Amino acid sequence: MTINANTRQLDELAAVFRHNAVRAQVQATAVVRRGALNVKNGWRANATATAGRHARLYPASISFDMRAHPAGASAEIGPDKGRPQGALGNLLEFGSVKNPPHMDGARALAAEATAFAAHVAAIGTQMGRG
Repeated sequence: MTINANTRQLDELAAVFRHNAVRAQVQATAVVRRGALNVKNGWRANATATAGRHARLYPASISFDMRAHPAGASAEIGPDKGRPQGALGNLLEFGSVKNPPHMDGARALAAEATAFAAHVAAIGTQMGRG
């Protein structure tokens, strides 16, 4: 017994998915990079306003690193302990018994969250288009 089936439409749909997956990965990486840059710049601006004279070099220690993943990318944003005053990050961000937390990074992240989510949703919306 032989079964013949026309899979042309299924093959075309698979091609659209393959094309869109590559495009979505490129777009996701760009969105993560832009979001990380915005958080970094916001964190630096917040830190400049709150660090005072004792930690004036701290804002310049804030940077980000990108990591590629099969489905997109991720970014690690924060003070680089190898840069001047970067090691003050935990103390300034979270505070201590004698110093209140500044939460500069948390505020920068919260400010970017809505725009980042909207850009990610836009990528999802485009996935069905060829």
